[in-house]
Amino acid sequence: MATDSRSEAATVLTRTLAAPPTLGEGRLVCIDGLAGAGKTTLARALAELAPDAVVLGTDEMLEGWRGLPGLGGTLEALLRPLAEGRPGTWRRWDWHADRWGATEVVHPVPLLVLEGVGSAAAAYDDLITLLVWVEADVDTRLARWLERDGEAQRQHWADWLADEAALHEREDTRSRADLLITTREP
Repeated sequence: MATDSRSEAATVLTRTLAAPPTLGEGRLVCIDGLAGAGKTTLARALAELAPDAVVLGTDEMLEGWRGLPGLGGTLEALLRPLAEGRPGTWRRWDWHADRWGATEVVHPVPLLVLEGVGSAAAAYDDLITLLVWVEADVDTRLARWLERDGEAQRQHWADWLADEAALHEREDTRSRADLLITTREP
């Protein structure tokens, strides 16, 4: 599927709202996939269509550049209380100070959207209403990543690619997805 964020977001929203609640009385959309593939763009388009949705970017939940392996545990600790109708919490990573920052509270909501690499761990598959996988070719991804994070962060690219590949292989995320989206440069 070629990039058209608004129509893709409409598809995601329609499919999600047609499904029964999976996160307590609410629904959970996980927009997972590869770095620089367009997950954030899709999540923003979804938020425009569903302004009451809570959208969380998982980049803020990573313990630095090598924190991807621990993300699933962080998210499960956030989601399990929400599934029971209680508030969940997560800690924000302060990228500038290179340490953990504030603890954030999320109250049960009708629609929670998690977007980011590793947002759809198999450990809480039972809580996911719709798992969306977003991908793009590596050159497009690198160009987007450098535009977003800057040339100074290029040194982290190789490690990140290795970590995301290992995570997605272990989690088998792409094959568990309900919807596959391939983005391309406009």
